Amino acid sequence: QVQLVESGGGLVQPGGSLRLSCTASGFTLDYYRIGWFRQAPGKEREGVSCISSGDGSTFYANAVKGRFTVSRDNAKNTVYLQMNSLKPEDTAVYYCATGCEFDPSVSWGQGTQVTVSS
Repeated sequence: QVQLVESGGGLVQPGGSLRLSCTASGFTLDYYRIGWFRQAPGKEREGVSCISSGDGSTFYANAVKGRFTVSRDNAKNTVYLQMNSLKPEDTAVYYCATGCEFDPSVSWGQGTQVTVSS
């Protein structure tokens, strides 16, 4: 069974950092492009970052560029999203997925809540 599990969310003050993890079971994550998405209350889900299979090239949305870093550890079958200089507008449920576009074939994790507040 293909499963993605996100972890690492929580409450952090503005300017703080969090590292999210996306761990796969039932399949080898390295074979997939892995996307990070987020959905804030009352807003549509949006793409945040993407890391390709193979050469590990990365993509970032303009809103997070320079603050977030995506990486993968194939030995642990895990993709990470390091989030620095967090802002209140980063508050959302963060999801990882087996793709970087909204496609019916993509598998999603259950999400992890990130709250940036003083």
